[in-house]
Amino acid sequence: MLISVIKMQSHNILRSIPSSIWACQSKRHLFGMLNAVFNKVDPARIREVGPDRAASEWLLRCGAAVKFSGFEKWNEDYNLLPTGKKGKFRIEEVDATDSSIMHIGFEHFQNLDHLRALKLHHCTYLTDICLSKLVYLKDSLRDLQISSCGDITDAGLVHLHRLHKLQTLFLCDLPAVKDMDKVLGILGGELPSCEIRYLSLEGLKDLKSLGKDKDFKT
Repeated sequence: MLISVIKMQSHNILRSIPSSIWACQSKRHLFGMLNAVFNKVDPARIREVGPDRAASEWLLRCGAAVKFSGFEKWNEDYNLLPTGKKGKFRIEEVDATDSSIMHIGFEHFQNLDHLRALKLHHCTYLTDICLSKLVYLKDSLRDLQISSCGDITDAGLVHLHRLHKLQTLFLCDLPAVKDMDKVLGILGGELPSCEIRYLSLEGLKDLKSLGKDKDFKT
């Protein structure tokens, strides 16, 4: 009897949901499917053009920007990626602000030996699993920013203790983190040479302005 009541209530609730909400959910599902395609790793492509070129293609497909070693300007246009022999251009910095990168694409970070700075700001699909995969960058990453990413939890941040080359870590506006003091204590103990900064923005607005400046010294 209880099951029948629940089914009836659920049916009535579903009927009461406006069509605009259903349309919104459909769009989200569609975008999620498209983003999964954009994030898919192609091993054959990596073998053909090398890890840095393949990773830059992935990042730009998802709306991120990259800076190559020896270049002053950022590249945000997929069609303007530099061309040359395999392995000629190395990714040095990544700004993933407002991008759609997700965990299945983080395999691209393997063998990026020159990537020293990474900004993860307002990344809708960023999860704890993504942070666990940053271990691929443990021997090169020096500067890391994680801000305005609503699905990152305490457990995700603790994964960062393996990034032993980090020099600066900036954390801000991570609402799913419940005990930031504990997290900072763990990271501070494991990364004694890293300058860790945490900014609490409770009650403040215009959080996305943090992602506009590609200088990691926010």
